[in-house]
Amino acid sequence: MITLLIFYLHTVAAATMFTLYWQDEGLKGGLAALGFLVLIFSAGWPMATIVLKLFMAPGGFSPWLDRDTLSLLLLTVVETAGGWYYLGRRGRKTV
Repeated sequence: MITLLIFYLHTVAAATMFTLYWQDEGLKGGLAALGFLVLIFSAGWPMATIVLKLFMAPGGFSPWLDRDTLSLLLLTVVETAGGWYYLGRRGRKTV
């Protein structure tokens, strides 16, 4: 259930990023932002899993909070911090 929620959050984030950049930079900018999110997600999930393999058993803490779910949570936290930093700086640009 937590895993599904995380995938839904990523779907909303993808739609939001695409829309923001599509409005500012056109279709090319929206697709580039979407591609960047997909790239970070597809490369970050295995890296988070590798990190968590060093510290915990495959069972995790409980049946609903296993190592895969925790790796997705770790990835989401890192992506959120990076996105907050990146999009936060985006709003402060002055021309």
